[in-house]
Amino acid sequence: MAAAMYIVVEGEDPGYNIYVNGRVLARHEGAVEQLAVRLGVPPLLEFFSADENSMALLIEEGAGNPDLLPRLPPPQWYCAEDGLRTVSALVAAVEVELASGVRMFGADDEELLKELHEYELVLQKTAARGLRWHLAVSWR
Repeated sequence: MAAAMYIVVEGEDPGYNIYVNGRVLARHEGAVEQLAVRLGVPPLLEFFSADENSMALLIEEGAGNPDLLPRLPPPQWYCAEDGLRTVSALVAAVEVELASGVRMFGADDEELLKELHEYELVLQKTAARGLRWHLAVSWR
């Protein structure tokens, strides 16, 4: 089962595309978390939250206990600027490493950087509109 980390923006339709694949980020989440800690920014998973719709999808996919669905806490929403600070720091660090010839994530460096740039764009738009967000995870 492959995981994907994706952005959810508060509200029905923010008026822009929020889709980011997020599979490479999910595959290297541990290493990305360690990098964030070294950079002194919150790891991406600190912005994780699940809402009833996300959890219902996970349960449909066979992950999770359906009995827990009614007891879920309300989703947590985060300031887009906070997430943008983390993502921008990660982008800068990966770009520096790539420019110096270091492969932090093996063959996935360029694809991971592409996903981070996509996260950065979505969070910039989210911040510009004064909206909040959280990170969600799906398994397929």
